[in-house]
Amino acid sequence: MGAIGKPQQAACMKVYKFGGASVRNAAGIRNLVDIVRREPGRLIVVVSAMGKTTNALERVTDAAFRGDVNSALAELSKVREEHYAVIDDLYPCGHILLQNKVEALLQEVVALVRGHDRYADYDRYYDQIVSAGELISTRIVSYALDRDNVSNRYMLMPELLRTDDTFREGRVDMEASALLIRGFIEKNPSQVYVAQGFVGGTANGLRTTLGREGSDYTAAVVANLTDAESVTIWKDVPGILNADPRLFSETTLIEQLTYYDAVELAYSGAQVIHPKTIRPLENKQIPLYVRPFEGYEESGSVITGQTKHPIDVPVYIWRRNQVLLTLRPKDFSFVLEDCLNSLFEVISRHRLKVALIQSSAVTISVSVDNTRRVPAAIAELQRDYRVTFNEGLSLLTVRGTTPEIMERVRATHTILLTQTTRRTARFVVTGEPEKI
Repeated sequence: MGAIGKPQQAACMKVYKFGGASVRNAAGIRNLVDIVRREPGRLIVVVSAMGKTTNALERVTDAAFRGDVNSALAELSKVREEHYAVIDDLYPCGHILLQNKVEALLQEVVALVRGHDRYADYDRYYDQIVSAGELISTRIVSYALDRDNVSNRYMLMPELLRTDDTFREGRVDMEASALLIRGFIEKNPSQVYVAQGFVGGTANGLRTTLGREGSDYTAAVVANLTDAESVTIWKDVPGILNADPRLFSETTLIEQLTYYDAVELAYSGAQVIHPKTIRPLENKQIPLYVRPFEGYEESGSVITGQTKHPIDVPVYIWRRNQVLLTLRPKDFSFVLEDCLNSLFEVISRHRLKVALIQSSAVTISVSVDNTRRVPAAIAELQRDYRVTFNEGLSLLTVRGTTPEIMERVRATHTILLTQTTRRTARFVVTGEPEKI
């Protein structure tokens, strides 16, 4: 991702990203407007789908794809009701223009549901429907900013963020996207721009998505392409904590991290930052701030190239919904290198998300995210290997572990696999994460 020349119009630009929890209701949208209004410089505001809209649209997609149009439309009606309730709360005295814009987007989904038989590929179909969540939320946010006298330009990312046709995992064409986004900003000067996270588009006009939680990645890519001053992700937490406060009674705010720290934590499963987010920022040394949405006067955490102090507290990270695969040769003529080659080919072909790999003389164990592609991958591996697998697992990573922590984890969890290095311990355990 090298530099492609400096855009003149985007000088002093910042990027703010607001997740689904931040815009799940009218109060959240009003708070977003207040935060944006306080920023004196130029902004690109990247917004996710509202609340649990992505999950709901996934249910719409599943029902429509299996031919259950009535169930799909019923699920879509719930999506409509939730968004209209937010609009009514925002504007009880009138909102017909906004409602018409939202309804037009919902009718596009209705047409997709009724025309599901034209899409033989699930992933392609998924992207056309699920991307509607961000298109709707940004229409509402843009309208809310306008109504509060915050003039803004609406950026249609399926037309501006160019990707290939790897549906559900769209790979961004940085050069093409740079030309499109910079061209839009130059032709449409504004103090504030509103853009969809998670969503891109192919050269032939089909919408793509960038992977779950891909809105963070969108913000990083946009910052890279516009040479932005910084990126701020607004979250419902004080910043980056050393543990999930829902599972640990005492947590510590990590005020400063390096890009390397952030990549390591994100890969292990930290939910605050998407793993792909860091590279576009590191390439241009753009700082990433994580700040509390409901306490925006607080500084939160910052990720940069260097920090004054290393992380000096243990960090606990849970990665849920794991499948542990263990491979053994059928003929006991095991050659580790050959097995690894074929294993990684299967992983790549089925686009599995690997969380951990551990090998012994006669086995290789791999923990992967439990996606709809896992069964086909297992079936392929079973042609050449004895494959055992366990579902419903979680992966706990402890960075900065101690003997006391190791003993406490063993006492509170059923462990299927343990992996330790100089400073990090990882445990594949049964069930959902529990308090330690």
